[in-house]
Amino acid sequence: MKPFKVLSPTAILGYGFPEASFLKGMEEKPDLIAVDAGSTDPGPYYLGSGKSFTDRVGVKRDLRYMLTHGVLNKIPVVIGSAGGSGARPHVEWCRKIIEEIALEEKLSFRMGIVYADIDKAMVIEAVRAGQVTPLDDLPTPAPDDINSCPHIVAQMGIEPVRALLEEGVDVVLAGRAYDPVCFSALPIMKGYDAALATHMGKIIECAAIAATPGSGADAVLGVLHEKHFVLKALNPMRKFTALSTAAHSLYEKSDPYHLPGPGGALDLSNVTFTELETGEVEVRGTKIIPTNPYRIKLEGSSPVGFRTISIAGTRDPIMIASLDIILKEVKARVDELLAKENTEAKVFFHVYGKNGVMGGLEKGVYPSPFEAGIVIEVLAQTQEAADTVCSMTRSTLLHYGYEGRIATAGNLAFPFSPSDIRMGEAYQFTLYHLMDVSDPAAPFKREIVGVGGSK
Repeated sequence: MKPFKVLSPTAILGYGFPEASFLKGMEEKPDLIAVDAGSTDPGPYYLGSGKSFTDRVGVKRDLRYMLTHGVLNKIPVVIGSAGGSGARPHVEWCRKIIEEIALEEKLSFRMGIVYADIDKAMVIEAVRAGQVTPLDDLPTPAPDDINSCPHIVAQMGIEPVRALLEEGVDVVLAGRAYDPVCFSALPIMKGYDAALATHMGKIIECAAIAATPGSGADAVLGVLHEKHFVLKALNPMRKFTALSTAAHSLYEKSDPYHLPGPGGALDLSNVTFTELETGEVEVRGTKIIPTNPYRIKLEGSSPVGFRTISIAGTRDPIMIASLDIILKEVKARVDELLAKENTEAKVFFHVYGKNGVMGGLEKGVYPSPFEAGIVIEVLAQTQEAADTVCSMTRSTLLHYGYEGRIATAGNLAFPFSPSDIRMGEAYQFTLYHLMDVSDPAAPFKREIVGVGGSK
């Protein structure tokens, strides 16, 4: 089999890439241009709200390169997890950008669209039938939990994307998809090894992050052969090494040897990483273990209230030494002040410089910092209630009298005015479960449209 070349421009659509790297990739005459556009890493807000976590200008900039070079050179372009979270509003957001580019660049092509939205009634019925399995010790969702999610998506496997590619579309725009799918569906359709194609896709979906020095905003090339694949950096300042590639093969895995996905799990037990003299790496030995039943991962987030925050800092060593006690006392004081105002809210303090990142999971013992950043977070059922409690908490902490305090002007320094910031509606992940399916393509609705006058 001839080598199958996949150009991955960037780690997430909208993160950008150097023009020179992309054009160097085009000189390689790739068989596919693909990009993963989403993730759950930014949290539940974007799925619940239907908004993208990537910037529109950045996404349009990246897509313009991909579409113009792909369509004009008759190279398929595949986009996975469109709009960040991959629900219908995210897909439609990305679709509009694609249509704008086609009009501006006078492009004409056939585009296949596959939606990842899952019907709530289908999920409820699957729960009742015992076909939904929780992840990470989550409870089995009740019907009210499912119905509370504005959008429910599932990570599709290659099947619905492959179905569109078999129809000969020029561009595939997919909703929420398993990360490697946009890279692996086409070569698997053409007969290349599914395990190697999936493993390669899992690495290059992060583009140059897997190279050294790593970057999420640079292009790479994956070259698939019959029994191995090769990874190639497209920027002369980067290269792939055995260490960087092996390290990235461990990325986002709870088990270093097995990576589960729709329909099967990659087995990396016997994988080898061989450095080539050209700054490339050759990967061999990947296997795939089919799973039965076929399962897709559900994702859904539901609203939990409204959030207001205030950001401040302190450089008082006396305050920092007693900060845990002070914050506890401030919470109690605010509860007392608002006891008769019928204003309920949850208050959280994030102290950066003192367990701000890990919170209660931090097990180390470290010297007391000379300064600390304090984020006051308030979550309430209305925005007004969140504003009120944040304001009272901030002002109480600002002038709170603690033992040993010398200064009377105020305990906190605020980098911004106004000091209190409305964050709007807040969400939590409610669905993070596996659902059994008999037909891996059936839950995902597909359509083919003409863009720019194409039929």
